Amino acid sequence: LFLCLSVSAQINAVTDDGREVILNTNGTWKYKADVVTPGYETRLDTPAFEKNKDATFLLKGKRVKYGVWLDPKKWKFEATDDEGQREYILTLKGEDAYVMAIPERMSMSMNNLVDIALQNSKKVSSDAHIVHEETRKINGLIVKQAEIRGTVSGINAVYIGYYYSGPAGTIQLVGYTSDKLYNQYKKEIQNLLNGFVILDN
Repeated sequence: LFLCLSVSAQINAVTDDGREVILNTNGTWKYKADVVTPGYETRLDTPAFEKNKDATFLLKGKRVKYGVWLDPKKWKFEATDDEGQREYILTLKGEDAYVMAIPERMSMSMNNLVDIALQNSKKVSSDAHIVHEETRKINGLIVKQAEIRGTVSGINAVYIGYYYSGPAGTIQLVGYTSDKLYNQYKKEIQNLLNGFVILDN
């Protein structure tokens, strides 16, 4: 059943369906994807955020078990029919600020998520570039945060998003607006992004 990769106090192994597991000497085991490896992502100074107190409505994902807590007085949402792309578009009511939720069932390396997001951005904005990138802790989850800027249809656009991957799948939660309006909407977009959670059921 298992193909062993190394032998030590713990044994790293691969199941016959390709999933990596860690076998402990006491007979217990766990999936390697569920283990958080100490390092940059778990530094004590990693910025931590929680959902806003006014975020009282939980928007639940359909493809992947995630959710976004939002303030229903400020944000409206609609499901999209983008196959394999955006699941929801959220709009700040009466304003020009938006957030899109892009879930995928497969998991991938957290370290590659922002690079993938940048490459996707360059498909619509050849001058897209990362302005800022860091690791954050959001409602107990480790995510990558990035700000990407570029020109889209003649508009200087700003994208600020959270990128997560784990056993539940991969989720990109990305807010966007124009460069001129970014400072005006940054706080509201950030409050919405901070409502991101992974659901148990």
